[in-house]
Amino acid sequence: MAVLSVDLATRRWSDLGIVVLEREAEAQVACEIIPWNDVGPVEAEVLAGRLNHLCGVRGIRVMMLDGPQAWKSRSNGLEHSRMSERQLNTAAKTGLPGIVKPRSYRRFAEFCLDLYDALCRRGWCRLSTREQPGASQERVLVESYPFAAWKSLGLKPLPAKRRAKVSDLAEAYGALRALIPFTTNHPPNHDQLQAIVGGLPGLALEERDTAGARIVGNPPRREEGHWREGFIVLPVPPKSSLRLRWLH
Repeated sequence: MAVLSVDLATRRWSDLGIVVLEREAEAQVACEIIPWNDVGPVEAEVLAGRLNHLCGVRGIRVMMLDGPQAWKSRSNGLEHSRMSERQLNTAAKTGLPGIVKPRSYRRFAEFCLDLYDALCRRGWCRLSTREQPGASQERVLVESYPFAAWKSLGLKPLPAKRRAKVSDLAEAYGALRALIPFTTNHPPNHDQLQAIVGGLPGLALEERDTAGARIVGNPPRREEGHWREGFIVLPVPPKSSLRLRWLH
């Protein structure tokens, strides 16, 4: 079964990294990069409709999204962030409703929350359990975090898009392919490569392989009229590569 992974963006459709990942063989992953080059800013409701349609056509039940799914719980013991964000030391934090760090993150955070809600209105649900997360027939939304995904695999994270050089992209692409063999229908750009690494744990969830993904944080729940907390899911290195991780 295939998994859809999206590296989210709000300003331009061409900034979205959209990749369908599918296991071809035990150690090989096929990554189909899907470019959307529409004009104008990305609207959450429109994007939700298009992603939902794509998944319906492809029979996809697991969607990985690189963006926050909820606000912080008032009772999680942290001042500024969700438990998952604290555990992964994320650069940006979602606090209580409407509060983010840094302040410039608020527009993107609210866009992401709107997208999750729009997809839920179309029959999707946030990943709610660590136990056999792919076992149900529900269509599941899973939060990814590419920066931590690289580190979870023992690889050097890809620099932020505005600072990344062509050589950085080539280095990260080669290191990832050396660890997890995969093919692409054309060379990925920065956003698409982030979608690939962020989407890898979705394959484990779809295959009901609980040892093939690292699930961080607290389950999502409704609190005071808002969604709070939520898991972030990361890939883990293939067992055959554990002895070679020091090379990276």
